[in-house]
Amino acid sequence: MRRLIKAWQNSLRAFHKLLVSEKAFQQELALLAAAVPLAWFLSSTWRDYALLVGAVLVLMLVEVLNTGIEAACDAVSKEFDVDIQLAKDCGSLAVLISVILASIVWLLAIIETIWGVQP
Repeated sequence: MRRLIKAWQNSLRAFHKLLVSEKAFQQELALLAAAVPLAWFLSSTWRDYALLVGAVLVLMLVEVLNTGIEAACDAVSKEFDVDIQLAKDCGSLAVLISVILASIVWLLAIIETIWGVQP
């Protein structure tokens, strides 16, 4: 139980740090706050609702991991290194892919709701 409590404390510390210092995380948190009620109106089933909100949560998850990668790279060296640059670029690419994924999920839901078109 002690380990679980420590993990919870570590997670809250990371959440707070990201909340006060990372613009991308702040924007994605605002997106999540908007997505939770909006998904309710766009979805016809609990599964659809979970998919819409989950897509935003996946985006946030990838952003958190990317921030962790960048922090670890910066802790190793602030000097330019081609391998560190690749690690940071890969993290950035992962965020881009998750943005595309979330956008597709939401776009399909909006199209289905507005035009009644099922993919």
